[in-house]
Amino acid sequence: MSADHYDGPRGLSRRGFLQTGGAVGAAAAALAVPEGAEAQSWAPTGGSLTGTRFTLNGSERSVTHEARVTLLDLLREQMGVTGTKKGCAEGACGACTVMLDGERVNACMVLAAAVDGREVTTVEGLAEADGTLHAVQQAFVDQDALQCGYCTPGQIVSAVACIREGHAGSEAEIAEWMSGNICRCAAYPQIVAAVQQAAETLGTPQGGASGAVQFTAPAAARA
Repeated sequence: MSADHYDGPRGLSRRGFLQTGGAVGAAAAALAVPEGAEAQSWAPTGGSLTGTRFTLNGSERSVTHEARVTLLDLLREQMGVTGTKKGCAEGACGACTVMLDGERVNACMVLAAAVDGREVTTVEGLAEADGTLHAVQQAFVDQDALQCGYCTPGQIVSAVACIREGHAGSEAEIAEWMSGNICRCAAYPQIVAAVQQAAETLGTPQGGASGAVQFTAPAAARA
């Protein structure tokens, strides 16, 4: 019996199988996005829209978005602020950590509409205007506190808040108060060392009369 006319258990010949496979492949190729094509710009999908005005990294912003959108998706998908990473989307990994009115939150768990009239700081807003790194960013570089780097923006923002909250007094305290930020590369010893270095550089946090956190300079800097 010819190989081309062999009938399999479903009665499909080898030739028929090859022809069918070729047709499926051609259809898939026709539907594929051409290489180099740009991603489509954001557009509402039919949900109710709302407007949100807030301060992002020191700049006043006004955005129209779907009411159901999270702060994380607003930042990344609509505003192009991609330093904040999308990890678990359920508040468990800390990759999307930002500061909301000075307090660290998981952006995937905050509705964009909830930040109306408030202040959001992402990793992009930590460095000085002239490019000088924040003390925490510099410490992460100095201590090699990263490997793949995916969790690093969230780790850095969380570390800034950790120091401001006054939770950088010891390795154990830092580890406890940074435990909401997962590093799958396990660079935890270097991260703790970076927080310690930055805390020494920034000094001891002191609560001001207005509630804002201020820093007392280290003794070496005051001498």
